[in-house]
Amino acid sequence: MRRRTPQDRTRRRFARRQWARRWLTWRYLLAGFLVVGGLGLAVYAVYFSPWLRVEGTDVTGTSQLAEDFVLAVADVPEDLPLARVDLDEIADRIDDIDTVESVDVSRQWPHEVRIEVVERTPVAVVAVGDGFTQIDAEGNRFGDLRRAPDALPVVRISASAEADALEEAARVVSSLTDEVAAMVAHVEVETVDEILLELGDGRRVRWGSAEQSEEKAAVLLTLLQHDARLYDVSVPGMPTTR
Repeated sequence: MRRRTPQDRTRRRFARRQWARRWLTWRYLLAGFLVVGGLGLAVYAVYFSPWLRVEGTDVTGTSQLAEDFVLAVADVPEDLPLARVDLDEIADRIDDIDTVESVDVSRQWPHEVRIEVVERTPVAVVAVGDGFTQIDAEGNRFGDLRRAPDALPVVRISASAEADALEEAARVVSSLTDEVAAMVAHVEVETVDEILLELGDGRRVRWGSAEQSEEKAAVLLTLLQHDARLYDVSVPGMPTTR
């Protein structure tokens, strides 16, 4: 057997180093190929494949609105990959519903769209044609009713009242304590500075403007302990009764 010479050992070490360099290069190429392939597969799976498509919509927060109505307005595309659903477009459609105060639309992986609705809270109703519409604390109108619910006062606006009279009336009603609000049958608005409350038993309250409404509400609660037909809290520091 021939003894290996120093030249043989040198050539073998050189060959091993060459192979190691080639393998390192191929390893990087293989790793890059796997990364690119994995990313491509992920993009396909998320954006184009039927694996993560929309299979349902979950609606929460509705009490005045029917869930079927919200779903019809939302018009969430079925069978479209969930990642490609335009959430802002869905939210804009739902936000156009007058009863909706705010809405949040999100993806619930792997197959659902979630719609979280916050509805406006009614504080009173206003006569409109043969029915009524509700108003919230900012005076926004929403929701048509055939009859006025017993739990909400009816706002009557004078034909000569200013454009923002309804907003002022809403501010007054929303400032009332639950105890006082339950007594109010009607809110009459002559002008934004001349608002009257009519209680269910016929007693009346001269409220004035919507300014200092919380203070007026507290004063009224004390005044109602005295028997009178008219309570004037338009100047809460100097209330009167008649």
